Amino acid sequence: MSGATVPADISGHMLDLDEDEDLEVFSKNTSLAEGSPMPNSPDSMVNQFRLDEEEQQDAINKEIFITVDNPESHITAIETFVMYRVVTKTTRSEFDSSEYEVHRRYQDFLWLKSRLEENYPTLIVHPLPEKFVMKGMVDRFNDDFIETRRKALHRFLNRISEHPILSNSHHFKVFLTEEELAPHRKQGPGFLSRMGETMRAMANSVRGLRSKLEEFAVMQEYVEDFSNKICSVDKVTQRIIKEQREYMDELKQYSPTYFQWAESEEELAEPLKGIGSCLERCSKETEEQIQQLSEVLVPALHEYVLCADTLKAVMRRRDNIQAEFEVKNEVLASRKTDQEILQEEVEDLAVRMEQANNALRGDWSLWRTRMRADLKSAFISTAVKNVDYYEKCLAVWESFLLSQRGGSMEQRNEEDAS
Repeated sequence: MSGATVPADISGHMLDLDEDEDLEVFSKNTSLAEGSPMPNSPDSMVNQFRLDEEEQQDAINKEIFITVDNPESHITAIETFVMYRVVTKTTRSEFDSSEYEVHRRYQDFLWLKSRLEENYPTLIVHPLPEKFVMKGMVDRFNDDFIETRRKALHRFLNRISEHPILSNSHHFKVFLTEEELAPHRKQGPGFLSRMGETMRAMANSVRGLRSKLEEFAVMQEYVEDFSNKICSVDKVTQRIIKEQREYMDELKQYSPTYFQWAESEEELAEPLKGIGSCLERCSKETEEQIQQLSEVLVPALHEYVLCADTLKAVMRRRDNIQAEFEVKNEVLASRKTDQEILQEEVEDLAVRMEQANNALRGDWSLWRTRMRADLKSAFISTAVKNVDYYEKCLAVWESFLLSQRGGSMEQRNEEDAS
């Protein structure tokens, strides 16, 4: 992959191991005339796209199937948390059984992601939901919040299971099969070790790189641009949903006024009731549209906002490996003693840097393909729902107009007869 031909993206995100994080998140049929240039309806187009996705998914020889379900709240003297059931079915020979059932809380998912990032610093680990509750989701233990988080955790594990390298991780197997994770948590790096890594990373970022391969400079530029755009789209979508909710509330308050007015205006009673009914039906359609945006588009967009942060973290880790190699190489060139030891360290770092670069190259392409498929699916689904929404609202008002025109004709006929 050359630097001039790498327009792609990545996903991964930095973790705080000391905290249990909370999620911040998210017709009428028309027939076309023979010979029409648009033979496919929006529904048929999205169905065709989903079929294409299914065919692509079938091409992946998936051997691990994971379900995250059955969330249960647990209350103790010092904390309240949610446990999720994780059911795994697999055909892989390295597993002792074909099916496992364990229970995990959010901190356990956090542990898995941290171990994967430590062992595979330039592979792209799918992001977990965030730590704070999104605006409008005040109670992090209400049913909507827990379901949103469950879906995100389910997606996280299945993305790992589909990864050709991460799915073979020892820590991933432990997470899926071991009843208790406490003994395995103790095997991770200690606080001082993590602090040392953080200090070295800070020193490397201050020092900067002597040179950077063009392909990774292109990646970094793309990540910054992608982050700005996806964050902007996410914010605007959130604002649109807020405005749609306000519009829906206004419709719900608006329609009763017409029914009340009809009681005191006998001559206008029929059209007033008709308007009230139209507004009532439109408010229900608006509610369904808001639900689609909240359950399909917003989660997809926000997931890739998190992915943008992950991409930046992966790029930083790659740069840190290169910076460490450059420092050792400079020390080797300037020092007269310990040449053999330094030479070995430089050679080891050179191998590590090449492995990190190759891992990132491969995952970059894979992540970009998935990102485009995910967002395309969300956009098409939203477009289909928008068409359905506007067609239904249009049909409601057209029906009202037809009823009024019919009523006017009858009234004129009665006047002519008299």
